[in-house]
Formats: sequence, C-alpha cells, structure tokens
Amino acid sequence: MVATPLVEVEALKMHFSMKSGAFSRRKGVIKAVDDLSFKILPNETFGLVGESGCGKTTVGRAILKAIQPTSGKVIYHSKDGDSVDFVPMSNKQIRPYRQEVQMIFQDPYSSLSPRMTVQEILEEPLILAGVTDKDYLYEQASEMIQQVGLRSSHLMRYPHAFSGGQRQRIGIARALITRPRFIVADEAVSALDVSVQAQVLEILIDLKNKFDLSFLFISHDLSVVNYICDRVGVMYLGRMVEVAPTQALFTKPLHPYTEALMHAIPDINERQIRNDILAGEIPDAANPPTGCAFHTRCQYAKDLCKSKTPELQNFADTLNGKEIFRQSACHFVEEIFHHPKERKFNEM
Repeated sequence: MVATPLVEVEALKMHFSMKSGAFSRRKGVIKAVDDLSFKILPNETFGLVGESGCGKTTVGRAILKAIQPTSGKVIYHSKDGDSVDFVPMSNKQIRPYRQEVQMIFQDPYSSLSPRMTVQEILEEPLILAGVTDKDYLYEQASEMIQQVGLRSSHLMRYPHAFSGGQRQRIGIARALITRPRFIVADEAVSALDVSVQAQVLEILIDLKNKFDLSFLFISHDLSVVNYICDRVGVMYLGRMVEVAPTQALFTKPLHPYTEALMHAIPDINERQIRNDILAGEIPDAANPPTGCAFHTRCQYAKDLCKSKTPELQNFADTLNGKEIFRQSACHFVEEIFHHPKERKFNEM
C-alpha cells in the first residue's frame, strides 16, 4: 500500500514579469518555475537538484509561501488530518500551519540575529506561536540545543561566538523548536567545509528519524544529495526532467541532463572530469529555447527536440529486486538509455 503524501506539489508556476522604461512597461516573463509537480512522503527526504538558475530555490520559497506562486497547488496534509492548499491561502489562514512547516537557510551567518542570544533565537518561534511560560521556553531551548550537539551553556552566548558549523546547528535547532513535520532545507550545508558538512548531514539524518520529519532538500551538490536523499527530482530551466529513487538515479539516469550532471561529479580515481558532456551555459530563462529546453546542450538532440516539449513519462524499473517508480522527460529515453517502453500506473 502506497503511503499518503505529506506534501503534493501540482502544476506549480512561478512567473516574474520583466519591466523597463519610465512607465515600467511589461517587457517579458521569466518562467522561474513552470508546471512543476512532485510529491513528498512522510519521513522522506526528497532532493531537488540542478544548476544555479534552474529555479529550485524558488520552488522552496513558493511552497512555504515566502513568495506567492503564480498558479498551481501546494497541498499539505496536516497532523490533524486536514488537507489544505497553501497557494490561495492568506497569511492569516496559513499561520496555524507555520509550526508544522519550517525552513533551514543556506547562510548560517546572516540567518541568525547578532543582537539576540542563542536562547532568544530558539525561543522566538515559540513566542510567536503564543507560548508565554518562561520555564517551558527555556526547557525547550535547552533540549533542542542538545539535540543538535551543543550544550545548554551555549544558550547565553551570541552567534558571533560560534563557528559556521555551530551556527548552522543553531539554525537547525530553531527550525525544529516548534516540532515541525516538514522542513525545506535550502543549500543547508553548501556554505560549510566538507568535514563540517558530513557532521551536519549526520545530525539531519538522526533528527529526521527521531522526529519523523520530511525534508525538501535543495542542493546543487550531487554528492550531498546522494548521501542524504531517498528520492531526487532533477530540474532544468524551471521544469522537472527526471524523478527517481536516489540509488536508481545515480546508477542509471534516464535523462541526458542527469547523465551530464553525473559525469561532472569529481572522481578521485579519474584524472580528468568529463566537463565536455555538459557544454555551454544554461539558457536565459527570459528567452528559453523552443521544444526541449535542454536541446541546445544535449549530445543526443534531434529535430523533434527543437520543436516539441517532452512531458514527464512514467516508467517501471527494478531496484534491488523491487519494482520502483521513476519519471523522465525525454523524447528518446527508450532509444538512448535502452529502457523498456513507457508504462502507466498509479504509484508514487
């Protein structure tokens, strides 16, 4: 039996108008996110990857209503059993769900107020939620700071007294203080040294299992995504081009863009990285190519790719002897990757 998703993103669009001139006339539209759909299961870490400018950060902000989506649905299944669509809701309507959905930011230096102690930083979300009991506030802050590997004595210090890795732990503790069920982690370890990244990733995995969390983990680093994510969605120029369980994606990608990203991962056993397979720059989102947006950089592109936009197709595959579900948006996926023909079925 397939679990009910915690979050369902359906046909999400985030378009920005370009204006110029003295009268701010509309010049064009940037389709930062264009018709994006995916689901996140309970206790799942869903990775969202792609080059800079592909729209992945915009997706995270749109899901949490930090920005208002142009259209689409973001359906959240709350702990009380309600199913609500965040997109049409006002800030007042969405406020009761803020404790259940939180965000971990990229920069551990700018995301924490330098004028507040760690205790004040951690207690603030609870105070905004209406908690006034000082003893309870301290107990929660003390418990959560220890959950991320720091000490209660650190609560009285200010952020400048901590390293980047320690600050990110404080940011994680703040995100978890309201006991959320869903967290958007936007490049949560990209600003940290590699050795510190591993420590923070281990903390996130431990907390995910301990508190039964679901994550949308946004990153450009495929090595990090491979380490922490259960499933991965690959974005290119605002659209999803592939979705698959992590192991299947890294073992056998089913889209030329994913294949190119894999070849760009540094390998200590190789003397040279295959950068040639992903030549050129990502196109301008304000003037995207016709047809498949990746055809200008794709080594397999044919005439059809220049005129027709491929839709995500459902495929059955096997992983460790089990049938799995995956998707690819490529006209020639069967021909290029020697995969069985498209199969329609209703699974995650």
